[in-house]
Amino acid sequence: MGNQPQIAITGTTGFVGAYLKQHFQVLGYQTTDIDLRKPSYPSQHLLRDMVVHLAGKAHDLKKVSNEESYFEVNTELTKKVFDAFLKSQASIFVYVSSIKAVADSTNGQLVTESMQPQPGTAYGKSKLAAEASLLAQPLPETKKLYILRPCMIHGPGNKGNFNLLYQVVKKGIPWPLGAFNNKRSFLSVDNFCFVIDQILSQRLEPGTYHLADTEPLSTNELVRLIASELNSSANIVSIPKGFVKALARMGDWLPLPLNSERLEKLTENYIVSNHKLLTALGTQLPVTAELGMRKTIHSFIKLKS
Repeated sequence: MGNQPQIAITGTTGFVGAYLKQHFQVLGYQTTDIDLRKPSYPSQHLLRDMVVHLAGKAHDLKKVSNEESYFEVNTELTKKVFDAFLKSQASIFVYVSSIKAVADSTNGQLVTESMQPQPGTAYGKSKLAAEASLLAQPLPETKKLYILRPCMIHGPGNKGNFNLLYQVVKKGIPWPLGAFNNKRSFLSVDNFCFVIDQILSQRLEPGTYHLADTEPLSTNELVRLIASELNSSANIVSIPKGFVKALARMGDWLPLPLNSERLEKLTENYIVSNHKLLTALGTQLPVTAELGMRKTIHSFIKLKS
């Protein structure tokens, strides 16, 4: 056990952090939780081989958080963790940023690492500011920095918008936006763990990488996958786009379940390129987008059974 990697992780109370911790423990690695809420954090003496910084203030869909709180958590705390890393014995620092540090909407453009970041929310701006602060620090030759920008990560134990879509399909509620065949990128938590494994094994050069499953999926495809796992038929209704958009515009002024902003979020294309990552790895990700989604859906079914 003494020769096994020692990995410090922030954010282990979250879905991704808990899954990553369990993943490492199954491999027999030593893990240390770094709780950033404690005044003694982060002790440089706890940081050994690799630090994975996942903790942060999540994107606020209800828009009730003030902008300063994002920078206090996502930017300033990241700086403090990185400072402790620089003073420690650890050689690898992995900062888990977000694809929202690049853009909140793409106008159909493929999201690559060469794009000029233009985040539109405090969440994205605070993540980008954290990235900039890390890149501005001079690194000793013995230390390596990785900045990962994942798109929406899903997997067993995941809660959020995908779970809401699952509930809609499970209840037999028709999906009314079938006329919008939008494509979005997702990331299986298993593929996320695979990338972290490759970093730990020093099979990936330091740098900034976008993380996404290779195949984007449309919302209609997700509805069909959920229905398939539930052994039911997908109930997709293709209401004319013009009528839906008109209804959404009414929702901008009236208390309707759909408004223009919500419709945009539900129907926009957001495709993230993982070409740089795959080229650097020299291999494909182990889990396809469909297989990863089926695993997530199956976990929802198992949880309710």
